[in-house]
Amino acid sequence: MKIAIVGGTGTLGRQVTAELRGRGHEVRALSRHAPECQVDLTTGAGLDAALSGCEVVVDASNNSSRTAAATLVEGTRRLLAAGQQAGVSHHVCVSIVGCDRMPVGYYRVKTEQEDVVARGPVPWTIVRATQFHEFVAAMLGAAARYRVVPVPRGVMQPVAVAEAARAVAGVAAGGPLRGRVEVAGPEVTSIGDLAATWRRATGRRALLLPVPVPGQVGRALRDGELTSAHPDIRGDQTFAAWAAGSPGE
Repeated sequence: MKIAIVGGTGTLGRQVTAELRGRGHEVRALSRHAPECQVDLTTGAGLDAALSGCEVVVDASNNSSRTAAATLVEGTRRLLAAGQQAGVSHHVCVSIVGCDRMPVGYYRVKTEQEDVVARGPVPWTIVRATQFHEFVAAMLGAAARYRVVPVPRGVMQPVAVAEAARAVAGVAAGGPLRGRVEVAGPEVTSIGDLAATWRRATGRRALLLPVPVPGQVGRALRDGELTSAHPDIRGDQTFAAWAAGSPGE
């Protein structure tokens, strides 16, 4: 099967690409800086050639900046149109568990992206994942540069990128569901416990400072809106186990 991975050089995309190649599929890694298949979702440049002959498209692209909508919403429209033209029979969109319940700009963009996919011309499956262990560690590491890590009250259910990649690859190798598949980590953990676990594993000397998050965002974090009680696929590796085996941030 010929599969195109948009964002194929990113954190998740690289592992999805490797997973699918390991299963014997012919995979093209697409991104703005890919060695062979360079594409730009904001303009559509390169999409027609990159998708030619592909049966499946996995969209693992990302943009959390102010231009997120240009890439993830308008870019998805371009990607779907190019996919329809190329005869793609399955569009897999990678999204976030709880994006429709978190009142933050980036999550609203992801929700709009999902809507574009669901209303689009190509049969689809949306794979929603919880936050990655790697993302949690990166955020804590960035904050720790200032020796103080703000810790909001709330809970998360992080999953290893490798486990999310296997789930995405499995969906891509199957037929379109015209529905959503949720992938989550093995346990729901407070953000404070995640931060303490990370600090022990890395040996970083940083003060963990509890901070209140007011309004709807704080309520959503406390209510576990970024977690999934009954995910379709549950990872095995806890954040503690992952952090213990990862290099310090």
